[in-house]
Amino acid sequence: MAVRPRVYRDVMPASRTDTPNLLVLIKSVLPSLSKAETKVAQEIIREPEAASTRTITELARAAGTSEATVVRFCRSLGLAGHRELRMRAAQAVIGTGDGPDREIAGGDIPTGADMSRIIATVSYADMGAITDTANALDTGACEAAVAALAAAGRIDVFGVEASGIVAADLVKKLHRIGSVAFSWPDVHSALVASALAGPKDVAVAISHSGATTETVEFLEAARDREAVTVAITNHARSPLAQAADLVLTTAARETTFRSGATVSRIAQLMVVDCLFVGVAAKQRKRTAKALAATAAAVSHRQRT
Repeated sequence: MAVRPRVYRDVMPASRTDTPNLLVLIKSVLPSLSKAETKVAQEIIREPEAASTRTITELARAAGTSEATVVRFCRSLGLAGHRELRMRAAQAVIGTGDGPDREIAGGDIPTGADMSRIIATVSYADMGAITDTANALDTGACEAAVAALAAAGRIDVFGVEASGIVAADLVKKLHRIGSVAFSWPDVHSALVASALAGPKDVAVAISHSGATTETVEFLEAARDREAVTVAITNHARSPLAQAADLVLTTAARETTFRSGATVSRIAQLMVVDCLFVGVAAKQRKRTAKALAATAAAVSHRQRT
């Protein structure tokens, strides 16, 4: 890997020809907004249809802020101004189509909800996370990450708790096609691995918030050793994203039980699958040979 990939840190990278859904974009930068701008963001997320028709004065009043705050909010999103904000809000509403009722779409599961309501809410959130993540992903960043992974001498992947499960899934997939890949169960092991990394290696860090201290430390340590660093996160301006050469942004809104990390895990797994398939396709002959060998190795363990 003689040439390091270019850095992808923009919220709306130049490599994309389309524009992400406004609500997806807002959620990706939400943690980096000021308190006043956050009020505008929350109002638009709550009432995107109303935001598409409101004047700047009406939107400021509804959010409990000032017109100047709305202007600053537009700039934080990379928009030209309130007119573009209204247009993008209208596009977001149209893109939603004839979905389920507002409560299901909102992802909230009230006390006493029956199983049909739970299934409808969870499945809608999962499908939305996959669709929104596909729209939010920077194709150029994905291609660069795949190229780096395919050429890597060693791949270290780290995440905490639910993100750790996703890290282990990526490593298991890469291992089956012959890549030298490891996932680490604790930050001490991950930091030791980072200390041994070099320019020909790749470090992948996974965190929904992008602010998990241990995960950020792992990626920063790998960056200091000049490994190619890849972040999978829901927030494009997070500390984790700042430590990465390549940022792959998910777009997931958790349901009521956020501690279960349900929807975020689905979005992360979708990105992991894209990376794996990309690497497998890039080295098709090696992949076919490795999959055949690994399948044969366990075939006698199957009961008929």
